[in-house]
Formats: sequence, C-alpha cells, structure tokens
Amino acid sequence: MSTDNKNRATAAAILPLVGGAANVDSVAHCMTRLRLGLRDRTLVQDEALKALPDVMGVVDDETYQIVLGPGKVARVTPEFEELVAEERASEPATAQPLTADELAAQGAELKAARKAKNQTPVKLFLRRIANIFVPLIPALIGCGIIAGLNGLLINLGWLPTVTPALAAIASGFMALIAVFVGFNTAKEFGGTPILGGAVAAIIVFPGVANIEAFGQKLSPGQGGVLGALGAAVLATYIEKWCRKWVPEAVDVLITPTLTVLISGLVTIFGLMFVAGEVSTAIGTAANWLLDNTGAFAGLVLGGLFLPLVMLGLHQALIPIHTTLIEQQGYTVLLPILAMAGAGQVGCAIAVFKHLKNNTSIRTTIKSALPAGFLGVGEPLIYGVSLPLGRPFITACVGGAAGGAFVGFFSMLGDKVGSTAIGPSGWALFPLLDGNKGLGSTIAIYAGGLLVGYVVGYLATYFFGFSKQMLADLNADADAAAEPEPDPATHPKEPARI
Repeated sequence: MSTDNKNRATAAAILPLVGGAANVDSVAHCMTRLRLGLRDRTLVQDEALKALPDVMGVVDDETYQIVLGPGKVARVTPEFEELVAEERASEPATAQPLTADELAAQGAELKAARKAKNQTPVKLFLRRIANIFVPLIPALIGCGIIAGLNGLLINLGWLPTVTPALAAIASGFMALIAVFVGFNTAKEFGGTPILGGAVAAIIVFPGVANIEAFGQKLSPGQGGVLGALGAAVLATYIEKWCRKWVPEAVDVLITPTLTVLISGLVTIFGLMFVAGEVSTAIGTAANWLLDNTGAFAGLVLGGLFLPLVMLGLHQALIPIHTTLIEQQGYTVLLPILAMAGAGQVGCAIAVFKHLKNNTSIRTTIKSALPAGFLGVGEPLIYGVSLPLGRPFITACVGGAAGGAFVGFFSMLGDKVGSTAIGPSGWALFPLLDGNKGLGSTIAIYAGGLLVGYVVGYLATYFFGFSKQMLADLNADADAAAEPEPDPATHPKEPARI
C-alpha cells in the first residue's frame, strides 16, 4: 500500500470513530495532533480510536486532539478533510438527522461541563497565546536551520557569494515576525486579521527611529513580538467598540481608520516602550537565572516540562523563546527544556526492557521511540508513560537531571542556545548556538541528552514499577487467556499507580 493510501486509510478509520462528517465542525493540526472541533463529544469512541495502529493517544480538550506524531499528522489531515467533504457531499439534503439548533441543544450540557472542568481563565489565555504562535513554527524552523547552515558556511569560509543570500532568506521572516504575530493575534481575538498586522507593522517600520517617546528615541523592532501582541489585542478591542457604535453607512471608512489610528498612536507612544522594557527584562532574567542558579533552574525547568507538554501548555512559552532569539540570536531555555524528551526516551527504553512479554506496549514504544529521539514526546507520553503512571514521574526525573547538567555549564559561562524553536532532541543539533563556539555547545547539549537518557532509564528501571505492576503487565498471552481469579479471594492491586 502506498504512503498516500495508508494516510487515507488512517483518516478513513478515524472519521466514523469521531461521529462521522456530520459531527465535525472544524479540522486543524499542529506538529503532532489532529485537532477536531466536534458537535457532540458523546459520539466519540475513545477506546476504539486509541486502538488504531497510527493513533498514539487522544486528548479531550477545547478541541478533540488525536496524537498521530510528526509528519504523519500533516499527511493525514488533508485526507481527513477530503473525506469529511466527500461524506457531506454524498448525503441527501433530506438525510440530516438533526438541525443545527437540535445539535446545539444536545451538546450544550456536555459542553458546559467540559468548560467548567478544563477551561479555566489561565488555560484559555495560554491556549490563545499558543494558537497565535503555533502557525509560525514551520517558518521559525526553516529559517533557523538556514541560519545555522549559513553560519557554518561562513565559519568554514565556503561559498562566500551564496552566504549573503542565505542570510537574507534566514533573516527576512524574523525581521517581519511582528506583522505575522499581529495578524494571528487579531484573528484569534475576533478582530480583522489584516488590521492587527497593520498596527503591528508600525513596530518594525524604520521610520519610528525619528520618533521620541518617554524621553528617548524609538528603535525599529523595539518591543518585538510582545509589542505586536499587545498592539493587535488593543486594535481588536477598538475595532469591536467601533462596530458597536459607528453607523453602518460609514463603517467601512470610520472603523478601520479609528482602529489603526488609535491603536497605532498608543503603540508608538506607549506599548513599544513598555514592551521593550519587558522584553529586556525577560532576557536579563533568563541570563541571570542560568548564570547564578543554572543547575537548580535547569533541574526545575527540565523536570516540569513534560507535564506542560501533557497539558498542551508548552506552546505558551513560544513568545519567551522568540523574544530571546530577537535579543540574543538564540534562546537559552529551549535546550534545557529539551532534556525532558531525553528523560522520556530513557524511560521508554527501561519500560521496553522490563515488559518483555507485553507485545502491545513494546510495539507502541518501537513506533514512538524514533519520534522521541527527535524530541517529540507526546507519542511516548500518551502511549507509554502516562497510562502506566509511575514511569511518567521517573521520566520527569530524567529530564530534570539533563536540565541540571546543561544549566550547570551555563553557570560556568558556557551558554547553550537554539536559533529557532520547534525541534528538540537530536533535531535540535542543526539549530544550536552559544557563546563559546559550536564544538563546546554541541558537546554540552549532547552530554545533557546522555544524562537524561541514562537517569530516565535508571529511575524507571529501579523505581518505575511495583512488583504487582510487573506481574500484571508482563503476563504472557497464555496467562492472560486463563480465567480471572475471584476478586473476593484473590484481590489484585491496580496496574495503574
């Protein structure tokens, strides 16, 4: 079967298990997850979805998220969208079982309960921030790798006529990233995207160098992505206010004019300065933290990152990474956070070694481990460590150890950074940069990965399972087929701890 046919088969298997095309409101994807807006969550067959060979886990959040892994999700999503369109087109107009009002009424109670449980104001805000920056990741990765390649060519003295072109290609996006952030911010907060981009463009306009605010000249790019974010949010609220009060006959003229004018003036004479101070403070704080408490900071950051990934909140760190890249040329936080993936890999190898008779879990590890080495931890989280319980904690211990290793060298003055965000694990090597030369930077990062692998493995191997867990999970097929003992006379400890 060709790759395209396999991806279509995966999409075809998923569609009926989420309630069919009639139950799908929206389809999107991030680096690893197919994200579906569903009308009625009660129609979803969670366990059947998890049993599909290409599905590594599911997350019931604001959108219903099916973890397929990097690369795979980008190929399955268009096939899924096509199947949804085909199924809807083939349905007779009279075959609609429910009206929109009936569907809304049917799902109202479930939706309210889910929101009350999962959608706290903080989580909603962080998800919005993630939704703004996640679409930018492909460009950040591509430009970051080109920048790394260009730096290598310059250091080697190769292709001197080509390196200026590569520099332009790598830097063009970063020079205008504020515009893209403004566009996505307005879109996420319910405004007109192009107006958000227009206001954010003020930040990178060279002419702001002629403007004085708070007693000093402004500089193009001052405030960076944080300024663009604030400017676009302000523009959105001004636009909504205008839509409410401006007469329809002149709305097309007055609303965009007032939106750009008011939010533009506030951006120039307020937000750029404030956001610039905040951005500087972020860079100063990150450097101080690693210079003075590097080992401890690395331990905490590396140990807590897997839970953030599990909750889908790790994308909220993108503005901080982007700010550091704008200021310093690289983010010193990403290599430390990447150690969490190393702990997860070590954990998975220990689970694989322990559960010699558990074909299901070992098969999952075999399929998810390559992605884990490349820094994509979700398949291993949802397919292995999190369902088992205790191994998830020992994986975090491995991440903490790797983070402490990298942080320790930062205290000694050897900073390890990444010129872009998105990849981690082995995939981060082409993006590494630092203050003491590429060789030293690569050696420290590789050492951190090795520490994460080893500690994650040892912590899981010796502390990841109770004796009863091993007995239950390691039972062979014949033993599993025997009748279960009477619980009243043979109580059994739950497998999940």
